[in-house]
Amino acid sequence: MNTQPFDDLTEVYEAMIDWPKRLANEEPFYRFCFDQTAVRSVLDVACGTAHHAAMFASWGLQVEGRDRSPEMIDRCANRYGSDPNLRFSLHSFQDPPPDDRVFDASLCVGNSLALADDLQQAEQTIRHMLASVRDGGLVIVHVLNLWHLPDGPCVWQKFLRRSIRDQDVVVLKGVHRNGDQGFVDLAVVPIEAPSRARTESIRFLGLDGSRLSQWAVKGGADSVRLYGDYRRQPYSQQQSPDLIMVARKSISPR
Repeated sequence: MNTQPFDDLTEVYEAMIDWPKRLANEEPFYRFCFDQTAVRSVLDVACGTAHHAAMFASWGLQVEGRDRSPEMIDRCANRYGSDPNLRFSLHSFQDPPPDDRVFDASLCVGNSLALADDLQQAEQTIRHMLASVRDGGLVIVHVLNLWHLPDGPCVWQKFLRRSIRDQDVVVLKGVHRNGDQGFVDLAVVPIEAPSRARTESIRFLGLDGSRLSQWAVKGGADSVRLYGDYRRQPYSQQQSPDLIMVARKSISPR
């Protein structure tokens, strides 16, 4: 049995998420937003393993998934490359959108925007997302609402036993806040070799609704809605588990 610690945590995160359950919970939200704006094409920024992109493609939408990881793009292409509605390309947060591609909607979800290097890069990403959609198009951003967490202690979210790469492991995942920054805390412990446990603490930015709204308006949005979860409950900075921004790009006068 391979008892080396995991170099790539993608498989660990995949094993932690019940994707059918998650997508079933989020699907009505996206259908509502897309139906309101007649969305037929979608840009998925920081697409990761492309579960959302694949769901949208299954609805008959034209979807492009972008990620800054060559390994991730290869993984997605190998898994979904036969889908004519779905394509992938290598782009980082700071890359401007290609001039020849305009979409009806652009999204960055799963707390991906909060993994930007700094606030300047996060704002630049919002600006590029708005530039990549047509007039009246949508930009959707989902991040963990850092401000509903206590400042200091870790909030443990998952304690799971999984089989990954033929290893039985225990996975522990939590989050904690330190001022205006958050951290995802992860431990992967091989059951047969607990001394080879791997731990990670991954920093993410604290992004609040006011800041995201300001960035969106500055980038060309004429309306911004903030939700606290995928049931479209109003966003509360102190109570909502999530922050979801839906920004509509202004329509240029003809």
